[in-house]
Amino acid sequence: MNDVTGTFAVHAPDVPLSPGELDPSQVLVGSPEVTETVLSESPDGRVVRGIWRITQGTVTDVEQDELFVVLEGQATIEVQGGPTFDVGPGDVCVLERGARTTWTVHEPLRKVFQITLPDGPTNREP
Repeated sequence: MNDVTGTFAVHAPDVPLSPGELDPSQVLVGSPEVTETVLSESPDGRVVRGIWRITQGTVTDVEQDELFVVLEGQATIEVQGGPTFDVGPGDVCVLERGARTTWTVHEPLRKVFQITLPDGPTNREP
């Protein structure tokens, strides 16, 4: 959605998504696929807002500072050395930078996210 700038509103369930990247080394179970779109980005590249979707499977990640709201789907997120929680439509989640997570996606999950990067666009994966 490169044409979205400034102040705007979108109907998140209808926003088209493009194929995203998922490092094969992160996949533990299944063949999950990622699609995504960036809705906006701060001029310095540190704050990225968008929509992200993943299909069923189990993947690992090292998180950025992130706030997200689940639009559809179900997943269990295990934080190494921390909590495990189940998320579904309407749930809001905050992940801290550096948290090592395992996501078990039970139903394709679509979320709206905002991530804050420490020093610019080094790792955008939500």
